[in-house]
Amino acid sequence: MNRELLMLVEAISREKNVERDVVLGAVESALAQATKKLYQGEVDIRVAIDRDSGEYETFRRWLVVPDDAGLQNPDAEELLMDAQERVPDIEVGEYIEESVESVPIGRIGAMAAKQVILQKIRDAEREMLLNDFMSRGERIFTGTVKRMDKGDIIVESGRVEGRLRRSEMIPKENLRNGDRVRAMIMEVDLTLRGAPIILSRSAPEFMIELFRNEVPEIEQGLLEIKSCARDPGSRAKIAVLSHDKRVDPIGTCVGVRGTRVNAVTNELAGERVDIVLWSEDPAQFVIGALAPANVSSIVVDEEKHAMDVVVDEENLAIAIGRGGQNVRLASDLTGWKINIMDAAESAQKQAEETDAARKLFMEKLDVDEEIADILIEEGFASLEEVAYVPLQEMLEIESFDEDTVNELRARAKDALLTMEIAREESIGTVSQDLRDLEGLNAELIAKLAAGGVHTRDDLADLAIDELTELTGQTAEDAKALIMKAREHWFAAGQE
Repeated sequence: MNRELLMLVEAISREKNVERDVVLGAVESALAQATKKLYQGEVDIRVAIDRDSGEYETFRRWLVVPDDAGLQNPDAEELLMDAQERVPDIEVGEYIEESVESVPIGRIGAMAAKQVILQKIRDAEREMLLNDFMSRGERIFTGTVKRMDKGDIIVESGRVEGRLRRSEMIPKENLRNGDRVRAMIMEVDLTLRGAPIILSRSAPEFMIELFRNEVPEIEQGLLEIKSCARDPGSRAKIAVLSHDKRVDPIGTCVGVRGTRVNAVTNELAGERVDIVLWSEDPAQFVIGALAPANVSSIVVDEEKHAMDVVVDEENLAIAIGRGGQNVRLASDLTGWKINIMDAAESAQKQAEETDAARKLFMEKLDVDEEIADILIEEGFASLEEVAYVPLQEMLEIESFDEDTVNELRARAKDALLTMEIAREESIGTVSQDLRDLEGLNAELIAKLAAGGVHTRDDLADLAIDELTELTGQTAEDAKALIMKAREHWFAAGQE
């Protein structure tokens, strides 16, 4: 029987062009499945076939898990302390094995064995095809729509299949069986049955790759696409940089009579593309990204990674775009938060900031309005700046002598120290469960404490607008933090 088994394995290996070890592994799996049926519970069985003689042994085994983890499956797991009583040098992640009676091959059932073996062989063939496909290094998957699968589209290229999820399609795009499709290869997930290649037509990477195919200068290294932001099927922006002064980056990407950019637009269901010149200067980059709107002035806030962009009334609607699309894409492209405002709004905001800074200096530095206004006019906006900017910079202020400068710096440092002590004391009133909440840091905890939020439940009870007012976070970040604080409510409700 053992000799016949090896002969059968050799025959299947040659017929299916699959390695002998893969077929033997399939037989081992079939034997293990048959043996499991003799036991109650979720036991773990291993079968080992001798590759030369065809003899095989069967083992029941238990995975060694940490003592503090507990047993999730007592039928196939054993705590470390118990395992070490049997095998002193065994470690977590290893197996305790016990030899058990082997099931005769005749008893596993010809159909069951055949199904397991064929499935293993199909898996091996699939993996070989996939490895061959991926070895080509292609970034774009080109194929035809084969079928629908729970809202996803399965795209076939040769004998390899990719999965285009509904969320990764271009909105309003209607793909049917037999349609030719191109999509970006995002990842390969071997746990997915049938179509392990995950595709996307809405990802910014897809547009970048399409331009790479249309513009040879990118592949040659003369041009580089630095970033891309998309509203799939509607509008997109790409930022380009030339590494050769003789090459016009925007004109090169547009192509003669727009041939290159039109080829990308046609592939993406008419998605319009704005091509922006990338700049090392963030302000200049943002100004370019907001085109076709003309910018009057711009104020950069490095700490908040945000910019206040002032445009005249004629350009306000253009800068914002329909539904905020233009400013949103510009923000995604540049990585900066962009606040669009007209001249009146800008003046109002500057006045409010000036009033706040004046109040801060007068209160914390104990100075009159004149001294506070001089500091503001010289560009100071915080106590940290007064305390720690280079001494020489402050000595250059004509209205201040050296004694005044030293006194202001000393008062600023004292005020900061007093505020830090108060902050530490306020943090001390916050419960440990709130301090330990993921997403909170010392600064946020201090702001919450100052607003009367001392426990995790206090935070969970807040509305999004209440939290943004307390912490200055974005609505999205505030929502995520509140939902994190509420997780223990949902967990308790499921118990």
